[in-house]
Amino acid sequence: MPKITLYSQPDCPPCEITKRFLTEYGFNYEIKDIMKDQNAKNDLIKKYNSYSTPTIVIDEDTIITGFDIQKLKDALKIEI
Repeated sequence: MPKITLYSQPDCPPCEITKRFLTEYGFNYEIKDIMKDQNAKNDLIKKYNSYSTPTIVIDEDTIITGFDIQKLKDALKIEI
């Protein structure tokens, strides 16, 4: 199972959709709330060069910014 980290914040509809998507397909993931966790916010900006949520990090080498269903399916090898 891949290691998935979801950078999120409250009142973010695309973040909620991403959570539902990952849960529906049975993936475990860690949520990092950038509004509550300054270190998470710093990582999002400095380490992943992203300023938006959701940002999904898969196995530390795949970064997807925004809810992009096709990129998620490809990265997680989901076939429909």
